[in-house]
Amino acid sequence: MDTSILDKAKKWTSEAFDVETRNAVQNLIDNNETELTESFYKELEFGTGGLRGIMGVGSNRINIYTIGMATQGLANYLKNSFEGEVSVAIAHDSRNNSPLFARKTAEVFAANGIKAYLFNELRPTPQLSFAIRHYGCKSGVVITASHNPKEYNGYKAYWEDGGQLVAPHDKNVISEVQKIAG
Repeated sequence: MDTSILDKAKKWTSEAFDVETRNAVQNLIDNNETELTESFYKELEFGTGGLRGIMGVGSNRINIYTIGMATQGLANYLKNSFEGEVSVAIAHDSRNNSPLFARKTAEVFAANGIKAYLFNELRPTPQLSFAIRHYGCKSGVVITASHNPKEYNGYKAYWEDGGQLVAPHDKNVISEVQKIAG
């Protein structure tokens, strides 16, 4: 096994991670080298528009930690781009873990002093786009994997016009996320 993958996985068994995650990663280390490699061989990439991937533990999976990292990168960019109060709208679909990931997104924004309008029920992407403009938000996030199979989830970021991130904002948010990922 590639020692860099094992080293990265072992970090996920530290106290910085919740017990369920630590146990799941330890189980992969002990019993499933193939899945361990798939889960840790790279960082899940924040591309144009956001993240999309298989849910699970690891740096190459959608989970509360990769969602948190993406949100922190977006929060950093928003704080550098706007003066005064910044707000965001957050929506989610009906996929497994979507409400959890939406709450995590709101928590990270709140920890950065960014007001979050979080829908308390599932909402379609067009409603998020409307909410961004209606509430004067600077950005928005929808937790969805769109057309992908049920094992997937995603994180799509939107700008103050209610549209998906486009140049130069997309590349600038990607840069902020990469700073966190290392």
